[in-house]
Amino acid sequence: MSSHPFDALTPDVVLDALAAVGLHGDGRLLALSSYENRVYQAHLEAPCDGHAAVVAKFYRPGRWSEAQILEEHRFAAELMAAEVPAVGPLVLGGATLHRHAGFHFSVSPRHGGRSPELDDAEVLEWIGRFLARIHDVGAARRFEHRPPLDPQTFLVEPRDWLLHHHMIPLDVQSAWEKRCNEALRMIEDSPLSRTAAAGIAVLRLHGDCHPGNILWTPDAGPHFVDLDDARTGSAVQDLWMLLSGDRAQRQRQLGPLLDGYETLREFDRAELALIEPLRTLRLIHYSAWLARRWDDPIFPINFPWFGTSDYWQGQVQMLEEQLEAMAEPPLIA
Repeated sequence: MSSHPFDALTPDVVLDALAAVGLHGDGRLLALSSYENRVYQAHLEAPCDGHAAVVAKFYRPGRWSEAQILEEHRFAAELMAAEVPAVGPLVLGGATLHRHAGFHFSVSPRHGGRSPELDDAEVLEWIGRFLARIHDVGAARRFEHRPPLDPQTFLVEPRDWLLHHHMIPLDVQSAWEKRCNEALRMIEDSPLSRTAAAGIAVLRLHGDCHPGNILWTPDAGPHFVDLDDARTGSAVQDLWMLLSGDRAQRQRQLGPLLDGYETLREFDRAELALIEPLRTLRLIHYSAWLARRWDDPIFPINFPWFGTSDYWQGQVQMLEEQLEAMAEPPLIA
């Protein structure tokens, strides 16, 4: 018998939760792509603030505290008040965070769009300008409850958890641990581990600004969604995931992205040396994230390749590539 908390989140529970905050669905529910939480598009019997459909987000139990979720909501509200095109939760009954049947949930307006074309310099400049505006708001105050994005939380703790829980096959474990430790030593010697001493500022970030979290429309440009991973870190964290391909391709993309950014906000070139260390942290953190979620039935279905010796051997190879990348000079802008 399955016992995952999300098993109790049936369509009736979703509709009842919406009804509890005064939104009455017409029965049409669409599960949206989300692994960490459960997210549904719901059509309404009567429009809410002009929206015929809303998006209901049910937070994974135990991941964030109520205080941490509310910090995400306040950050989104600050962005929207500054006319940054971020999609934040609606205020319903005087609150943005609600509870029903043991779940915390929020409700946001539905926004359409597609992933941006990151080979288009004009698109990159447009995104860069709005990232600068996000960071202007993010720099205005600090998170009190949300953790930082740093080597301790994204490498040391995930590495130790994976080893302690014996998640890595024995035939690969020694090689993987060795590469992790080599990466940690390089990162400890990088500005990422000593941002204050290196004079690198930290601020509130989107935190997970990959193309899938930007909804693009030709007329309105970008809308930034899913602040679920908002943390404190350096500004480049919100830029590097928009760079893809080989080094030459990433170099070409970086130019217009920073051109747009710097029309509104100065960017510290020293942060370019953080890109590969941050990529390495994400690689290790991602493996631990998958392992920790394996009791959720949607993870084995959607990630059937995870946990095999082939998977971990691939991780060893990727860590070796990252060791080489971290030894190279940073991108130039």
